[in-house]
Amino acid sequence: MKNLLFVAMGGAVGAVLRYGISSGIYSWFGRSFPYGTLVVNVVGSFAIGLLSILLVEKFDLPHEVRLGLVVGVLGALTTFSTFSWDTLDLMEQGLMQRAFLNVMLNVVVCITAAWVGAQWAKSLV
Repeated sequence: MKNLLFVAMGGAVGAVLRYGISSGIYSWFGRSFPYGTLVVNVVGSFAIGLLSILLVEKFDLPHEVRLGLVVGVLGALTTFSTFSWDTLDLMEQGLMQRAFLNVMLNVVVCITAAWVGAQWAKSLV
């Protein structure tokens, strides 16, 4: 039950962060491309790479706290389901190049961000 509570609390924080970050990005760049989703996916991918190493190898935080941060906050922050919906929407509008660009940027940049986060964390350990 304690694990569930930490995940729920982290999820609430992550959802609010996702809304705030993506709303800010959309207000700057508009909605012609799913920039907000891309940014939260990159930030979340970087953070999961960083925190997955640091929380286990550098800081010996309790398991519940790690669950709250990684599963809760980052699980709610990253938006793969929104990414999927945004891509489908672009495809249904006939914007195949934008849909392909969205897929490629999210996959390549997010995997790279996770790797950079993990490498950075390993240098700190």
